[in-house]
This record gives sequence, C-alpha cells and structure tokens, in this order.
Amino acid sequence: MKFSVITVCLNPGEKLTLTLESILRQSCQDMEVILKDGGSTDGSVERWQRENGVTPGAEKIKVFMEKDRGIYDAMNQAVSHAAGEFLLFLNCGDVFADEKVLERTAEAIEAERMSGTDTDRIVFYGDTCGEKNGVMIAAAPKITGFTCYRNIPCHQSCFYSAALCREKPYDLGYKIRADYDHFLWCYYVGKAKMRHIGFPVAAYEGRGFSEEKKNRKLDKQEHRQITACYMGRVELLRYRFIMLCTLSPLRSMMAESTAFSGMYHWLKEKIYGRV
Repeated sequence: MKFSVITVCLNPGEKLTLTLESILRQSCQDMEVILKDGGSTDGSVERWQRENGVTPGAEKIKVFMEKDRGIYDAMNQAVSHAAGEFLLFLNCGDVFADEKVLERTAEAIEAERMSGTDTDRIVFYGDTCGEKNGVMIAAAPKITGFTCYRNIPCHQSCFYSAALCREKPYDLGYKIRADYDHFLWCYYVGKAKMRHIGFPVAAYEGRGFSEEKKNRKLDKQEHRQITACYMGRVELLRYRFIMLCTLSPLRSMMAESTAFSGMYHWLKEKIYGRV
C-alpha cells in the first residue's frame, strides 16, 4: 500500500466529515485511512461510521478508539497501525488541496525511484493553502539548516517514509512542536532526503492550539529547546543574526495579517523562483 493518511481526533464534530470526505475523494486509491479517536463523547465518529457503512475490520478505513495523552501520543498510536509506505497526517478541519494530490505524489515517488533514489528514508513536501488568510504558503524548494531554523514546511503537507516515523516517534515532552522536533530529527539525525514536489498538498485550517496567543511563549521556548538539540551554538548565532537583519518580527506580522499576507506570500514565491 502506497499511502496511509492519518487523522486523529477528539470530539471533532462536523470537521471529521469534511476531512474524511476530502481523503476519500482522492483519485489515487492506493491508500488506507487511519482514523484514531481519543475517546470522543460527541458521537461524531460513530455517526460517520454508521452513515458511511464502515464496519470493524474494514480494509480501506481503519478506525481505532483508544485513550491517549494528547495529539502527539494519538499520532504515535496511529503510526503503529499504519501499513502504508508513506504517511501523511491530516488533522480534522484540514483537507487536501485538490483530488489529485495523492496521484501526483505517487508519480513523484516513482520518478525518484526510476532515478535510482532509495525512498526508504525520504520526506516529500509541498506547498500549503492557508485557509485562515486565503493565501498560498510556498515551501522552500530546498531544505537547509536555516530553513529548519526559520520555517519548515507545514506538517500537513509532508509525506514521510513510514520507517522515519517508526524509528523516531513524536516526543511527548513537547506540547506544541513535537512535529517540528521530528522534522529536524529526520534532517539532522535520520539523514532523510528532502524533496519538494512543487504543488500544494493541504489546505490548512489554522487557528489551532499552537497559534493561540496564550501558547506563544511556550511555542518560542520549545523552538529554542529543539534547535539547541540539533544545531551548534555558532550555527544558531548565525541564524539569529540573519533573522535580526531581515526584520523577522515585521515579516511575521505581514505573514499573519489579513491585509498583507497575500502580498507577503506572493513575494515569497517570487524569491523561491516560482510564479
């Protein structure tokens, strides 16, 4: 099986249907859906199963209802059930950018294999549609140390070789940035190849736990902890100096502003060399 698309949830309401319908509309059906529920009490999972005729033991759509200690523990549990070669995590409320995302990604994977690339340790990543501001968020065409420090691709737009997720589970010590820690581990420790696939993968809802104002202090703290684990002191000083010289706070404000985000991401695409 080529893909395992993983959705974890807890009382997701109607967002569950939105996300799962997006997955099931994919033109490429060489996939399974792993739905991991942490003990919802709103009846949404049972209702969706009933309305769609999903029975226990179904081959295409696997539903697991197990208690967990939060989203990253739920993701680790889901990985243990996944049979696909490549894993993608699509949260409730997020959807695929269009119906051919998996088809085009499968073509990109096969092109890498035809060129002799070992795809057992590789991350394919794409661009992201930002639902909050209605803009296209361009991913860097090449992953570097500075990219890892500043702005990695959106988690929902990354296809991971399954071996990478099994070898390095999400660290439950991080409440906000365990996916960031995992990406840096893949790059620095796992020595995974990084391939930009050149098209949008997911439409990201945003407005989640990590983006709430009360959690921004913890977000910055975890960023410092994680980067210190993978990057040397001189490297970190260089990246901080670059961020200071390029007016990072102003750019962040523009990226998050409804009025300026469109222009900011358009310029970002131009810098990355794509129209």
